[in-house]
Amino acid sequence: MGGPIGMAGEGADRGTGAQVSVFQALEADDRPQLGGYTLAARLGVGGMGTVYLSHTLAGRPVAIKAIRPELAGDAGFRRRCRREVEAARRVHGLHTAPVIDSEIDTTPLWLATAFVQGPTLSAAVSRHGTLPVSAVLLLAAGVAEEGAASAHRR
Repeated sequence: MGGPIGMAGEGADRGTGAQVSVFQALEADDRPQLGGYTLAARLGVGGMGTVYLSHTLAGRPVAIKAIRPELAGDAGFRRRCRREVEAARRVHGLHTAPVIDSEIDTTPLWLATAFVQGPTLSAAVSRHGTLPVSAVLLLAAGVAEEGAASAHRR
């Protein structure tokens, strides 16, 4: 469904070094709730939709990705989305945010994952510059390892 979600937190403005929060206030046209989750803040907006911060009833933070209505209305997109959510539910590990909940057969279409506190990749690059090859290789290896381990568990 367009890349990992659930990663957000704070980063530093490269020019000033000041901490910059990625939490954004909800806008007037944002829903107050999705699937029983009360939306607390915006985490970001991308080509597929908007990602929000919410919490489970027990208080655990979750990232809720709300898919744009025009995409959710496309039957082919919904089929692909359903397959991706099912695949994501089977992947567990240190480098992935687990799928907590989703509604992919209703409108609005949304997905909830565990919220992972930390800088976005964009914020990390802005703060520290281009990642060293060794860091990129470690990140790729971790994601690949989790995917392979999940595939072998099935």
